[in-house]
Amino acid sequence: MNLNLYRSNGQYLAIDCGIGFGGAAHPEVEVMMPDPAYIAERRERLAGLVITHAHEDHIGAVAWLWRQLRCPVYATPFAASVLRRKLGEVGLVNEVKLHIVEPGGAFRVGQFDLQFIRMAHSVPESQALAIRTKAGIVLHTGDWKLDPEPLVGARTDEVALKALGDEGVLAMVCDSTNAMVDGESGSEGDVRRSLADLIRGLRGRVAVTCFASNVARFESIALAARAAGRSVVLVGRSLRNIDASARECGYLKGVPPFLSEDDAQDIDDDHLLMIVTGSQGEQRSALARIAMDQHPRIALGEGDTVIFSSRMIPGNERAIGTVQDNLVRRGVRLITDEDHLTHVSGHPARDELKRLYALVRPKYAVPVHGEWRHLSAHAALAQELQIKSIMLEDGDVLSLSPGIPEVIDSAPVGKLVLDGTRLVPLQGGVMAARRRILFNGVAVASLAVDEQGRLKGKPRVTAPGLYEADDQELTRVANEFAQSVEDLSVIIRRDDEMLTEAAKTALRRALGKRLVKRPMVDVHLLRV
Repeated sequence: MNLNLYRSNGQYLAIDCGIGFGGAAHPEVEVMMPDPAYIAERRERLAGLVITHAHEDHIGAVAWLWRQLRCPVYATPFAASVLRRKLGEVGLVNEVKLHIVEPGGAFRVGQFDLQFIRMAHSVPESQALAIRTKAGIVLHTGDWKLDPEPLVGARTDEVALKALGDEGVLAMVCDSTNAMVDGESGSEGDVRRSLADLIRGLRGRVAVTCFASNVARFESIALAARAAGRSVVLVGRSLRNIDASARECGYLKGVPPFLSEDDAQDIDDDHLLMIVTGSQGEQRSALARIAMDQHPRIALGEGDTVIFSSRMIPGNERAIGTVQDNLVRRGVRLITDEDHLTHVSGHPARDELKRLYALVRPKYAVPVHGEWRHLSAHAALAQELQIKSIMLEDGDVLSLSPGIPEVIDSAPVGKLVLDGTRLVPLQGGVMAARRRILFNGVAVASLAVDEQGRLKGKPRVTAPGLYEADDQELTRVANEFAQSVEDLSVIIRRDDEMLTEAAKTALRRALGKRLVKRPMVDVHLLRV
């Protein structure tokens, strides 16, 4: 859920605008994103939004939040292609002014002089952003690594980084994801060779699941499949969208067009390989449906293999475990990065961080992009390198100049939940009710009364998730509820608002003593 703001001479620059997922911490949520209210209130001073790369946690919220920002957007060709498809889905493709900047290009946004610097990562055209101001240069690294063989896209431009360091960098705002990992993150080239060896020796249907945006991994899987005499089918909408953007931008030139899900039925098992969405156990993903034997076109079973060419993002362990259990139950063989070299991270380990600091030589380090333990490990590493580090919480306003950098204020921050096609606050009433319903259930009573508040017929009580519709206990709850309403005073029964609130209390009491929990209750009152 990256959304970063820089301010200089009263003008703002936004960098990245991404989504996050609910996971175990928020089981009531599928997709969430940062609440941009602070900058939306100041949007007349927002010069633009720069996208560093096309990962969902950096680009996925643009289409949903742009109407609140209404600023120009700047991105490389690949990120722009991915973004156009997202904007098209919400009817904004002709409304957003989208500026394309070539990788490594220099450009100006309002009062900000900017320069992209090529960085290797697990998606094409990932860029760091050098921000030149009168107070000094700030390097915003985005996501990166030092991969000697990234396969698709350029290696990290160490020459440009050193030149920036020679010029003098005030602060580096830097990726912390693997700050606790010793050594180096590994190379896509090594994964390509490993996957080729692995896939060559398999029989039956083979499915490989990976992060949809990793075009280099797509290519490696496709080349491994071709060497093993297998045709490649894409299974999942996000894979098809990334494939279209990659080819549009000149990538995957050596890879024949992928086949569709319908084509899978015409290929014998030993000659079929599928690239499938769902490496993180997402409930609606293709792999989750295949594991439950609920996919309309694709099935896996005894003798087939699923390769997880991805890492397990913290928080997704249970979801991934469920999908893997369901696959094993169907007789599928699993291969993960614990069994074979099927994945390398797109983020820098400690030796790579040290190399970047040696090139850039910033005066100050600002760790970002990670949990607190990652930020802390990154800060400690910077301190070891004799670079002062500054730790930030969401909403902290860090003054880099004039004077010694320090946190001087806190801006209001929050999270929005994508609920269908609308955005609602994570901490608002709608999601609070959703959480309560999730854990305590919901009960609804409907009753009709005359002008004096006397019951007309029997009230009806429904409690999905608490009782079956024909449960006799629910009938007893309804009878007790009706008696409690009849026992109310005439004054209460003649007033709609008072009667409704009293009826809710009665329903809550009737349920509470039987269930030993407090379900959310509502009462529909009809006065006849």
